[in-house]
Amino acid sequence: MKLIIAVVQDQDSNRLSTALMANNFRATKLATTGGFLKSGNTTFMVGTDDIRVDRALQIIKENCKSRDQLVAPVSPMGGNADSYVPYPVEVEVGGATVFVLPVDQFLQF
Repeated sequence: MKLIIAVVQDQDSNRLSTALMANNFRATKLATTGGFLKSGNTTFMVGTDDIRVDRALQIIKENCKSRDQLVAPVSPMGGNADSYVPYPVEVEVGGATVFVLPVDQFLQF
């Protein structure tokens, strides 16, 4: 058995949740915040049999797309202001960060 932890952008959360349920995967959703852009994310925890891991990863890949987004940079606090860019910068966001972990024991009460 494996535990899949997938951190996705909030914009992809509902689509991924629907796709996982349609393929008979149970998932727990957690509201999380990214450290880099301080933006909202959703973390999915999916427990599944080893033979279904590839299908779950395929569903995540199909439903979590990366996209470009304009973000306002944070002003430097006590740092070097020479490299500070005071206008919005386009960065790539989205996609998914996925961890697949072995599960030694699964209990449901």
